[in-house]
Amino acid sequence: MIDRILLLPIVIPLSGGILVLAITKRWRGIKETLALVVTLANLFLAFILFRANLNYFLPWLGFGIDFSLKIYHFSAFIIIASAAFAFLIALYSCVFMRGKENLNQFYSYLLITLAFTNGAVLADNLVLMLFFWEGLLLALFGMIAIASRAAFKTAIKAFIIVGICDLCMMLGIALTAHLSGTLAISKISLPLNTLGSLAFVLLMIGAISKAGAMPFHSWIPDAALDAPLPFMAFLPAALEKLLGIYFLARISLDMFTLNAGSWISPMLMVIGSLTIILAVMMALIQKDYKKLLSYHAISQVGYMILGIGTTVSAGIVGGLFHMINHAMYKSCLFLTSGSVARETGTANLERLGGIGKKMPFTFICFIITAASISGVPPFNGFFSKELVYEAALERGWIFYIAAVGGSFFTAASFLKLGHAVFLGKLNAEHKNVKETSFFMLAPMVIIACGCILFGIWNYLPLDNLIQPIAGERLNGHSFSGAPTNIKIVIVTLIVLIAAFLNHLFGVKMKGSGLKAVDHIRYAPILKAIYDRAEKGYFDPYEIGLKAVKLISKISWRIDRWIDYIYSNFIVALAYALTNRVRSLHNGNYARYLAWALSGVLLVTLFLMSSP
Repeated sequence: MIDRILLLPIVIPLSGGILVLAITKRWRGIKETLALVVTLANLFLAFILFRANLNYFLPWLGFGIDFSLKIYHFSAFIIIASAAFAFLIALYSCVFMRGKENLNQFYSYLLITLAFTNGAVLADNLVLMLFFWEGLLLALFGMIAIASRAAFKTAIKAFIIVGICDLCMMLGIALTAHLSGTLAISKISLPLNTLGSLAFVLLMIGAISKAGAMPFHSWIPDAALDAPLPFMAFLPAALEKLLGIYFLARISLDMFTLNAGSWISPMLMVIGSLTIILAVMMALIQKDYKKLLSYHAISQVGYMILGIGTTVSAGIVGGLFHMINHAMYKSCLFLTSGSVARETGTANLERLGGIGKKMPFTFICFIITAASISGVPPFNGFFSKELVYEAALERGWIFYIAAVGGSFFTAASFLKLGHAVFLGKLNAEHKNVKETSFFMLAPMVIIACGCILFGIWNYLPLDNLIQPIAGERLNGHSFSGAPTNIKIVIVTLIVLIAAFLNHLFGVKMKGSGLKAVDHIRYAPILKAIYDRAEKGYFDPYEIGLKAVKLISKISWRIDRWIDYIYSNFIVALAYALTNRVRSLHNGNYARYLAWALSGVLLVTLFLMSSP
């Protein structure tokens, strides 16, 4: 049966992931070759399935829990995007990961992650989707943990944060199944009444935590320092954004009737706006290449959530367009950081500078993708952000200000990053630095060209990939081509020019590209906030750890008091009472007779007083 082809995007990468574990260190190049072959086969299969509309059904566990797979336009779009990123990351890793430890585990987790992603996207049953969703959590833990012993702590942090959110998602699935009477995703259509809203929020927590939105984000900057670099370009920067926003769009557009009149809509917009501003403000002050990019990976999710939350057609299209745009330029930016770190031996911005001439192709890829994420025309990020701006302004000026303000700080931080790494004076220890290898350059160049292609010819992704997802909500309107709201475009250009002037001012004042935003970092009020933020005072995970430690101390104190009461106080009291009773028993019969008569008298009085 032709519908069984839907099993292949799961079976092929999963089999490859298991097989690569059996390859020993003596077989050099086999792991890399197998990863390339499997990801290329998966990409080819994704192209075959792109225009397909298939269903695969197999009774599984009973109680409505079926092994049900479905591919249609939206899921096919995510499948082909994840397949393309997986192949490019595998190609990049062939050189970058050479000589690293645990290579077989790295490629195994890479392929298993791809298999579980495909399974979660294709699943048409909530429990089946949850099965693959939780498999991704295990792969996430393993991918971080294999980097080093120090990374194990970060892996635990990621597991706890994402795991707690997944528990909320489980409750949401149970409630959704109860309300709808089915676990089939394509058959669910619920109103946002009291219980429906609760189910939506629980499912939303699982979706946005997978995408890396605040406040479920804090493991990502830690992973940027500890985990393998290709992992950051593949999972947090690309696949988790695609999968998280995909599921958020499914529950917002298909499973529930989300509209502007529901309180859920402004809640999503608030979450999106806060994620944009707070994460980009933290990115602004980072002095590590990868950690700076990780905060931007968080911030850009805010635009996607904000766009979908507006429930306006322009915002929905813009949010989904930004999803694929972000996966492109953020993956490429992480790959540039890996190339720089591999050739120079560091990602510390204080030790970098002036390598643009040494690594010109990497520099050009950085410029294109940095301009894309900053919303500079005519790159792809500009067009998706303009749609989100338009929808945000329609729903409220405060959301528009948050979105535009995020673009100002995004541009400012990438001007700082580009200046600190590629411009300025070349560090003496990097005088022999050269351009990275072809196999590491090729993925960067392909993605950078994609940023140009999806910008100048934005009708290609919008008309063929994005707008069909929104369907009837567009009422026949197309958002491809140049933005129609010229006033918003002018404001965007003014904001970008302001960011550039701010950079020039900071460089002139501090004499350094790295310190170009120090006047913001050490501004009144902001300085105190930044100091506390860098110490983890606002990290929910750290707050939770402190709360657990406090509860543990209180519980320990209570335990010691209880132990004292039973082991010391009661024993001492028993000894005192027995000694007192012993002292009264002195052998005097008159005293014993008086006790007996007194007892008889008390019993008689009690009986007489009873009714």
